[in-house]
Amino acid sequence: MRRSLLSSLSLLVSTLYVWVAVVAFGGILVETIVIYPNVFHDPPASLAQAVAFFAITGPADLFPPMGALTVALAVATLVLLWRVRSARWWLVAGLASLVVGEFLFSVLFFWPRNEIMFDEGATVHSVEVLRRTAVEFETGHWVRLAVSGLTAVLVFTGYQRFRRASGTAVGA
Repeated sequence: MRRSLLSSLSLLVSTLYVWVAVVAFGGILVETIVIYPNVFHDPPASLAQAVAFFAITGPADLFPPMGALTVALAVATLVLLWRVRSARWWLVAGLASLVVGEFLFSVLFFWPRNEIMFDEGATVHSVEVLRRTAVEFETGHWVRLAVSGLTAVLVFTGYQRFRRASGTAVGA
C-alpha cells in the first residue's frame, strides 16, 4: 500500500512538474510573439504605453509565482524520483537550467533592466539609455526563451525515462 501511494504521488508530482514547465515555456513564447513587439517597438513611448497597459496585471504578476511553483515541483520531483537512475540526471539538468538559466539570469539581468525601463523610465533616464536597455532586454530574452525550452525538454525527457522505468509509459 505504501509503495503504491509513493508511486502514485511520484507520478502525480512529476506530471504536474512537466505540465508547468511546458506551460511556462509556452507563456514565455506567447510573451515573445504577442506582447514584446508591442512593448519594444518604439522606446521610450512604447515602454510608457506598456506600463499603462499593465497597470492592473502583467507578466510580472504571473511569472514569479509560476517560477516558484516550478522550482518547488522540480525539487519534489527530484526527491521522489531520485531512485530512478535513467531519469535522475535529466531532472537534475532541468532543475539546474531552471534555477541558473531562468531564475538567476532573470534576477541578475532582467530585473535591473525592468527597473530602468518600467519603474524609473524617462523621468530618470535618457531616450538613448532606454533604447539601449530595451535592445539588451530583447536580446537577453531570446536566451531566456531558449533556456526555458531547454528546461522543458530536459524535464520531459526525465519524465519519459521515469515512466518507462516504472512501467507507466503509454502503451506499456
